[in-house]
Amino acid sequence: MTTKPLAIITGAASGIGNAVARQLAKTHSLLLIDRAEFKDNIEAETFQIDVSNANEWHKVTDAIKERPIDFIMLNAGIGLKPSWTDPDGWRKLMDTNLFGVVNGIAAILPLIENKKATIVITGSKQGITNPPGNPAYNASKAAVKSLAEHLSYDLRKTNIDVYLLIPGYTYTGMTQGASTSKPDSAWTADQVASYMFEKIEQKQFYILCPDNSVTNEIDHKRMAWNLRDITEGRPALSRWREETADEFEKYMKQ
Repeated sequence: MTTKPLAIITGAASGIGNAVARQLAKTHSLLLIDRAEFKDNIEAETFQIDVSNANEWHKVTDAIKERPIDFIMLNAGIGLKPSWTDPDGWRKLMDTNLFGVVNGIAAILPLIENKKATIVITGSKQGITNPPGNPAYNASKAAVKSLAEHLSYDLRKTNIDVYLLIPGYTYTGMTQGASTSKPDSAWTADQVASYMFEKIEQKQFYILCPDNSVTNEIDHKRMAWNLRDITEGRPALSRWREETADEFEKYMKQ
């Protein structure tokens, strides 16, 4: 009997991580990690650990040594909104969103050296377009984007492929707020998972997901505008400033 390859997914108790796990269930053995309790019936090994704690990763590595790992998704994240005067809140958010990824790479990368594998790291459009409202979250995801880019570069001569998943508006437990049903503009987690696998097949590092109201073209224009704040000497976050709002609207209509 052929042993199925192992897929390791963090933040897998719900949302995008859970959707990816369900799509991999037929082809892979699953090792799912989350701080929350697992409530569905996916056949998998589960670890209820805090990914921000490097020591807790030893529980995972002890369980997977010598096993054929070929898919790793570092997806766990939290959506805290700390103020400028709450450094502890910033640290807690960074510990999960950034160091949860760093810890996962440090723990698993030595186990897949000289092997063929896929690593997916979940970022956010907020780490690229940087909208006002939650600077701590944006900063954490901007750091994740930079980390993923460098990991891809450093592993370019190996058999390990790295991808940055950049979801659009996705209806999950973290984003739903008080909503009890999916807004028309949002994608489901299953749609994001399917789109992700499609782009992995195409070897596309930046997996920039649309949603039901924002196309890739709109995202590209918004991202280009942000970069041009630097090249054209505009004030930071000019897209949202009163004095440049009309200019941005005209640009988007071109």
